[in-house]
Amino acid sequence: MAGGNGRVGTGAGRACRRAPSRRGGERTGAPPRRGVVSWDALLVLVPVLLAGLLVFHSAVPNAFGRLGSLLETFLPWLASAFPVLLVAALLRRSLAGACALLLALTAWAGVFGGRLLPPSGTDRDDLTVVQHNISDENPDPAAAARELATTGAGLIALQEVTEGALPALTAALAPRYPHRAVVGTVGLWSAYPLTDVRRVDIRPRGIAEGWDRGLRATVRLPGQGEVAVYVAHLPSVRLGWDSGFRSADRDESARLLGAALAAERLERIVLLGDLNGTVEDRGLDPVLARLGPPRSGHAFSWPASFPLARIDQVMARNATVREIRALPATGSDHLPLAARIRF
Repeated sequence: MAGGNGRVGTGAGRACRRAPSRRGGERTGAPPRRGVVSWDALLVLVPVLLAGLLVFHSAVPNAFGRLGSLLETFLPWLASAFPVLLVAALLRRSLAGACALLLALTAWAGVFGGRLLPPSGTDRDDLTVVQHNISDENPDPAAAARELATTGAGLIALQEVTEGALPALTAALAPRYPHRAVVGTVGLWSAYPLTDVRRVDIRPRGIAEGWDRGLRATVRLPGQGEVAVYVAHLPSVRLGWDSGFRSADRDESARLLGAALAAERLERIVLLGDLNGTVEDRGLDPVLARLGPPRSGHAFSWPASFPLARIDQVMARNATVREIRALPATGSDHLPLAARIRF
């Protein structure tokens, strides 16, 4: 019996050794479960995705929360992921990840690299203009105006011009800019004569009367002839967790402005304004279909404390905006912009 029991025990031992040990329903000898996507795969997929968003951003739909416009507002900042991806590729020694990152860098350079190049030629014949949302809460708008005047610009366009600030602004700018036109809360100060000044109706549906944020004036430039200058302030956009990127009013106002530009009789147009959108944002397409944006310079203008996007714009038709740059802060939540235009 003892021998039998020994044989039974030995057989049972062999059976136990042969029986697969399971833990959580898996064999202990099986290879460890891998994640759905490995780190090395992510180092390839993420740069390729970024490259796709940079080149094909217009394919991102606007149907839900206007995600496409939101992406386009901050599109240049996709490059902020590049240093992290580079470090990760070096740590993982991932040649494929480095190549994918090079693809993303190439895509970014193709979209934005031209703006980093200096403008060609001299500025001898250029018209300098200044665009600034001076803010209705600016603590010293007169000081801001005097600072803008030191640029020597031929034209200065301002938004959020309040009735209370208008006398101080006019007094500060009058020595160099004797000609001015103000409609509602937008104004144009000029070193050259202004004629045919009129209101441009860009008021979206549902906004009460008295909302005047567009004007048009004819400027006679020495040696250049007449130019139609538009000053505009499109409605603000809002970003909320529940509603997404709200830009419907801005988009409607842009369509109205685009229609006014299409009807302009003068061949040459300059637009100066706070358009509350970047030139990549499809919401401004009705305007961009009529005018050309700057060729050189990123010039982020908002918010002044940490500029993330250029929502203030200088555009032209039958003229070239050769360069745009941001100027020092003035007490507004926007930075002023100076641009050089060649006719």
